[in-house]
Amino acid sequence: MPYAAITYDVQPGYEDEIEQIFADFKRVSTPVIRNAEGEVTGRLLGSAVFIKDDIMVRVIHYEGSLVDVGRHMGQQQGVHELESKLAPYLAKKRDTKTPEAFQQHFRNSLMRSIAQLTPENYPGSATTSAG
Repeated sequence: MPYAAITYDVQPGYEDEIEQIFADFKRVSTPVIRNAEGEVTGRLLGSAVFIKDDIMVRVIHYEGSLVDVGRHMGQQQGVHELESKLAPYLAKKRDTKTPEAFQQHFRNSLMRSIAQLTPENYPGSATTSAG
């Protein structure tokens, strides 16, 4: 189950205000992710947001296609409300008002994943059954 991380360039000194915005965040209407044809292709499993000085990172844990995750998030009213509330604190302004504009921001802000470790990756994690 992969993770994705997207960055936000924020103005330093507003960590508490940004924290409050996320505390009031309206979650997505459903964790179920669908592709453009409406077929179920995955699920949002969780997310976390980290901030330090002028960098904020949102980590998304999901199943399925990252393209479908971006589409799903771009269609959520709560995500658009959050983006609107964050706008005054961003160091670089961006357009996320439409689902298409949000998806473009999502793609442009993705961090390159260099490692994703799960218990299945640990040496000796394979289970054997007595036969």
